[in-house]
Amino acid sequence: MNRFNGRLALQQRVLPNYRAPFFDLLASACDGGMSLFTGLPRLSEGITTTDELRVTRYELGKNIHLFGGKFYLCYQRGLMNWLKEWNPDALIVEANPRYLSTSSAVNWMHEQDKPVIGWGLGAPPVSGFREKRRVSFLSQFDALIAYSQRGANEYADLGFPLDRIFVAHNSVSPSPTWSMPQRPSTFKPQPTILFVGRLQLRKNVDLLLGACAEIQNVRLVIVGDGPAREAFEELAAEIYPSAEFVGAKHGEELKAHFEAADLFVLPGTGGLAVQEAMSYGLPVIVAQGDGTQDDLVRKENGWQIPPDDFDALVSTMKDALSDVARLRTMGKESYRIVKEEINIERMTDVFVAALNALTAK
Repeated sequence: MNRFNGRLALQQRVLPNYRAPFFDLLASACDGGMSLFTGLPRLSEGITTTDELRVTRYELGKNIHLFGGKFYLCYQRGLMNWLKEWNPDALIVEANPRYLSTSSAVNWMHEQDKPVIGWGLGAPPVSGFREKRRVSFLSQFDALIAYSQRGANEYADLGFPLDRIFVAHNSVSPSPTWSMPQRPSTFKPQPTILFVGRLQLRKNVDLLLGACAEIQNVRLVIVGDGPAREAFEELAAEIYPSAEFVGAKHGEELKAHFEAADLFVLPGTGGLAVQEAMSYGLPVIVAQGDGTQDDLVRKENGWQIPPDDFDALVSTMKDALSDVARLRTMGKESYRIVKEEINIERMTDVFVAALNALTAK
């Protein structure tokens, strides 16, 4: 793993528990250490946060949440005090214009002649005043790190210099240290469809139940818990009573479900479990989203379908299950992608490369 010969500061709005392994890995690559500053989400957001970091120095500030929806803004109290106390050689912040305290942090770093990197999803097309505001916001950064190639292209389309855009494929899992499970050449006795995630309405488990009811002769295993579980179970009793709701699983119990499955399906938004499913050699069907899945789910290892499109879900599942040999080949490609290309080790290398490219000048 490459190393950054300096002290790093990193700002996030909140610290979801799934990000902790990446931050600790990045901190371990910084010779001068790394300090992370975040606040807490609104209770209504349903984000599971953590403060358990093994390597990273962690500072909890206070998020002041303003308005909501498309008008949401956030001010992070304590950000500047943390930044001045830590006095880093480089700063990475979320490239989100809704965070009102970001510009002050960027200005202070530039007064010290130190670089700032923005890290973000991208910049979907807008027009008029919004586009000018976005271009102005992005221009304050010395470099940008995009979650996906689509995001990088969006930054470039706004005129940000290509040589200062880096792509760190969004990842939440390390490269698998285990061998890919070996699956039989036929479905025995029927194909097993697996869903893993929090049971919320936006996950579209209702569409998945309906698709299995139409296809028939498939075993559907739903791993997870959440506010919509009862509603999904009631629907399953009506249209697909053989569906198995096994609750939240972790560790070896979850591993057993991945190994027993033939196909992983995530028909709604979100997708933290996709990489984990791929690490067990599963082909995947996912709903199209913000671009973070584009580099992960390709025609060689899965399918991306329009969100909320029941007919597309049914036809894609039928296509996937129609050729066992092809499905197994696609599963091998899933494993290769997360083993070699998209994992938190590769993500860390890109962050370090971006830091080194700026601080070497």
